[in-house]
Amino acid sequence: MRIIFATGNENKMREIREILGDLGLEIVSMKEAGISVDIVEDGETFEENAMIKAEAVSKLCDDIVLADDSGLEVDYLDKAPGVYSARFMGEDTSYDIKNQAIIDKLDGVPKEKRTARFVCAIAAVLPSGKKISTRGTIEGMIGYEIKGENGFGYDPIFYVEELGCTTAEISPEEKNKVSHRGNALRAMRKELLSIYENTCN
Repeated sequence: MRIIFATGNENKMREIREILGDLGLEIVSMKEAGISVDIVEDGETFEENAMIKAEAVSKLCDDIVLADDSGLEVDYLDKAPGVYSARFMGEDTSYDIKNQAIIDKLDGVPKEKRTARFVCAIAAVLPSGKKISTRGTIEGMIGYEIKGENGFGYDPIFYVEELGCTTAEISPEEKNKVSHRGNALRAMRKELLSIYENTCN
């Protein structure tokens, strides 16, 4: 038995393998599993979109299938871009442009109203048909400039007070300890361990 994660994003796969690596199961991406399927993510929540992806892939294999949906919620923008984070301003638009656009939308907005969070929902469909979902978040604020070379997506504008920097200014190892995806993956790891305690090491 193995875990197939419904993504082709290598940044995500690196993070996933680091956190779930001790489960004793092979962890592969859709591409590595030879699975290709068009998935329409038309859910209204992160959990719905994650489950849509997991269910679509699970129909094509007999493995544990995990999928995630994540995004940035900016309170001043009524929690936008939210579930549309990847599609904000177009999927082919660079994150440099997306990040600057969000900073521009918050021009003149005081610190206390720049609150934001990263949200990640992870869905699992097991070979038995059982479905599980977990959620992880990290609270922060939108910074005043793009800063940091690590991370990806909206990391360079997401400032965390406790860290004293953006999530693009810390190492991948440090980020895994506090990130929304890391938190959701650790919660999923506990769920899987409780189910497969005799299989996983």
